[in-house]
Order: sequence, then structure tokens, then C-alpha cells
Amino acid sequence: MITKSIKKIIAGCFVCCNIVAALTSCMDLDPKADMGDNLVWNKADNFQLFANQFYGWTRDFQAGADYQSGVSDGPHSDYRSDLICASSINTYSQGTNAIPATDGNYTTLYKRIYYTNLLLSHAQDFDNQAAIATPMGEALWFRAYLHFELVQLYGDAQLLTTPLDMDSEQLYQKRDDRGTVIDQCVADLKQAAELLPLTAEVGRVTKGAAWALLSRVALYEGTWQKFHNNNAGRATELLTIAKQAADEVIKGGQYALFYNADLGTKSYQYLFTLEDAAQCNPANVGKSANTEYIMTSRHRDGDKMALNVTHAMVGNACFPTRKLANMYLCQDGLPIAKSAQFQGYTQAASEFQNRDNRMNSTLLRHGELYWNNDGKWRTAWTVADEASSLTANVRSNSGYQTRKWGVERQVADYYESMDYPVIRYAEVLLNYAEAAYELSESISDDDLNKSLNLVRQRVNPTMPKLTNSFVTANGLSMREEIRRERTVELALEGFRIDDLKRWATAPTEMTQDQLGVKMTGTWFETNWTAQARPLNSDGCIVLYTDRQWSNKLYLYPLPSDQLQLNPQLGQNPGWE
Repeated sequence: MITKSIKKIIAGCFVCCNIVAALTSCMDLDPKADMGDNLVWNKADNFQLFANQFYGWTRDFQAGADYQSGVSDGPHSDYRSDLICASSINTYSQGTNAIPATDGNYTTLYKRIYYTNLLLSHAQDFDNQAAIATPMGEALWFRAYLHFELVQLYGDAQLLTTPLDMDSEQLYQKRDDRGTVIDQCVADLKQAAELLPLTAEVGRVTKGAAWALLSRVALYEGTWQKFHNNNAGRATELLTIAKQAADEVIKGGQYALFYNADLGTKSYQYLFTLEDAAQCNPANVGKSANTEYIMTSRHRDGDKMALNVTHAMVGNACFPTRKLANMYLCQDGLPIAKSAQFQGYTQAASEFQNRDNRMNSTLLRHGELYWNNDGKWRTAWTVADEASSLTANVRSNSGYQTRKWGVERQVADYYESMDYPVIRYAEVLLNYAEAAYELSESISDDDLNKSLNLVRQRVNPTMPKLTNSFVTANGLSMREEIRRERTVELALEGFRIDDLKRWATAPTEMTQDQLGVKMTGTWFETNWTAQARPLNSDGCIVLYTDRQWSNKLYLYPLPSDQLQLNPQLGQNPGWE
């Protein structure tokens, strides 16, 4: 049902719907005629045209505080987690954010849900259901996607399954329980999986995308119920759904982790910069080689992005922390505290030696040659091309620097054409492993081999697999290793803060100081004389300290304007 607080949102929806109808001359409508529903919804093609607008609603590279942002700051961004930071304090990461007067995330989500319901409402009366199966499936997929966003951000939320009129009497309701909303998401995605095609144009949802999103939704809520509410029955129900949904994707055989023999251990690095243009990587492969992205936000060559991605990620504006660097395993499969292969911190890049190759694909080593799109791009892809390279100098900020999402070809700022992975196959494999483990707090080696170990060994072919015997022999925690794998694989993709919240580990992880490289007794001590930040007792740079966490931070507060419109909504715990 809908609440009075959404009344103004609906008003905007009606205006936008009329604009959409008026501008879509390809609907074979007289633009001067009354754009009534009897005209707009009278052809199967019109349902698809209406559904096309949904594809601008997923996470992307966007700058700003929009909920979609996956790389720049936003509710899901790693900038709000414990792994990266920037030149100014992020109040969400610091734990000092306040109740906002307005929240564009909140209102935008409800506007978009209204549109999905509008299509589904008219679909009920269309005489050829088979002809509109795909747009119906798309509407269900996006309705679930949007409602899940509401649950992640605010917990309880109004569940909207019909496009209610502005004068509806159902305008004074409380929020629905999050469990009710999640149940609808599950139902919508299962129905979407029946309606959607097996294959489609890149960037459009398919059966696989429905199962993949269901694995994400059910894993999130299943672990939330387990670690927050101690609700074993509900957790088991949802974790079973998550595992089965991920298995549907695996069994389907349509997706595979991206790997190119010529790129080898750099396959992970170049996965994120596959473009339409030629010479976007040393193997000269493009997006057509990408079998991993299940659902994407598409960017075509020549289209302008909303974020200057390469500069944002390789321009030393993003400060990776020592915590992220320390999470990468050594090549013997052991954490740095347990591995004889770990080379310590004495030299500028000694800690990078013998490490998970994803560390070298995500972070730049001091002294390493690299390229960007600003005067130092690659011109020859089969050699090092030193003449056109930059040399990494990480003696600033945290002492660590990112390289993920950095394009190496000549291209104007804002015009990189890589797609943003809304869902990729690696996440589904990790969803499967985590759901399997959390169901009984154990996992078979067979399940690890069909999921997590594929992800780990994509670019670490000689690293030992994660097995029960390996965990026991080395005094490891299976849960911690599954979580570690998820963290390093999905770093800088907008998962970490949501994971800390659902695992209920945020009070421990988010209150730790954010640190940079170790200065004392290392190469940096004598070669970085301009470093002016304080050091901790171990001689590491302190980027941000006095970080706070209280349980109210598990959910975002509802904005003041919505509570004024409808006090029945109720504020989230701790924000009253």
C-alpha cells in the first residue's frame, strides 16, 4: 500500500508519464491527440517502449549521492565503508551523518516503482499475454530491484504493487515489515524468471539476471535475519532460496568468469575496462569477449559518462587503506600474518610480492609502469611501451593508489565506454558459497570447487584451493575466508558497507582508524619527507580516526519532509 507521504511523488509520476507518452512518437500515436491509457496501452510494442525507460535505473559510475552510484559516493559506495576514503571526511563512514531534510533516493525509488506498477496494471487487461511477456518480466525485475533498494537503505518500507490514484484512501498507512517486502521481491523475481528470455541484447535482463538478483536479495536478507534477529527459521528459508537461485545460474551454463590466455593473470584487471573501441587492452579484446557480466549498465563508444572514471580511480583521488591491502592472501593461500611468503613492509613495494594477483590488478605498486587516458596512454599493446608510460609514485595521501577502472587507451575524459557490472557471475558464485556455508555453518569441498575456488583461481592458478582440510591445517576460519574472498573480488564495486551491515560486524570494523602505509622503519620514512599526517603506535599513517558506530547506522534515517507529510511512517530506531 501507499502512504500520504508519497502523494507528491505520484503527482510527479503522472506528469512524467504524460511526458513519456508525448515524446514517444514511435508509439504510432498522434502527438496532438489526448494521450489516454486506451491509446498508450493498446499495442504490445508500446509495453516494450515503456519498459525501456527502466534501464536507466540501475547502479552505474554516476557521481553524486544518488543511490545508483557504484564507484563515486552513494549509499552502497565503498567510500562509506572501511576500505577506502578521500581527501575529506565521509560523514557516513565516520558515523556522523544526520537526518536529512529531503532524500532524493527515497522519492526517486517510489517514482520508479510507480512506473513498474503502471505497466503491470495495464498488462493484466492486455489480450495477448505472450506478446508482452518480456516487458512484464522486466517490470517485475525492476520492481524487485527497487523494493530491495528500499529495504537495504531504510529497512521497513511501503510495499507498492498497484499504481494507486492520487485520491486513493490508502494514503495513511504505516510502512510494511521488511520481511513482507522481501517476500514480494522473491515472488516477483521468480515470476520474472518465467517470463524473461534466456538470452537478450547486452544490458537487458534475462532469466539468468532474475535468478542472479534473487541470489543477492535472499542472501542479504537471510544473513540479516541470522545475525540481527537470530531468526534461524527465516534465515534458513532465505539462504536456501539464495543457494538455489545461484545454482540456477550456475547450471544454466550461460555465464563464465572472464579469462583471456593472452591477458593471463591480468584478466581480472582488464575485465573492468573492456570497451567497444579497439586496443583497450594488450589482447585487443572487447566487450564481446565478456562472458561474466549478467546485467550491465551500458556505455557505448562516443557516449559521455557522468563520471570522469579513469581520473577518479587512477588519479590518486581515491585512497585505499592499509586494511584493504592487508586482506589479500599470499600465493600460498595464507593471510599475511600466517604466510612465510609475505615480504613485509620494508621496501616501497615489498608487501606486493607473492600476493594474490588481484592486489596488483586493483592497486598500483610504487615504481610500476602504468598508463592512463591523459597523455600517457598505451600505443603498443604487445610490449611494455615504456616510452609512453607513467611511473607510479604513491608518496601521497594513503601511500596506496587504485588502478581498477582505469582505461589505458587514448580517450577523452568522460568518454570511456566500459560497462558497469550491475551483476556479474563472480558475485553469483560467491553468493552460492556464502549461502551454502551459512545454512549449516559448513560447506563441502565440492561446493567450494564449483563456486569460490573458480573465482580465486581465475588469476591465481597456483594458489591452493580453499578446502576444509586447508582451513583446519592452517588454523583458519572458513567463514572469514569466504568473506575475505568476497571483499577482495568485489572491492570498489559497492558491496562492502552492505556486507558489514548484514553480517552485523560494522561495530567492530567501522570504528577502526583508517590507515595508510607503514612509515616507521620502511623506505617511506626516508623517501616521503613531505608526509605530514600523524602516525599510530605501529608507525602507520592515520588518515581518519575517532570513527563512530551506533546501531542506528544500520539503516538510513527517513527524511524529515516525509515524516511531516505522514507521521505514520515512523522514524528508524535510534533516529527518533
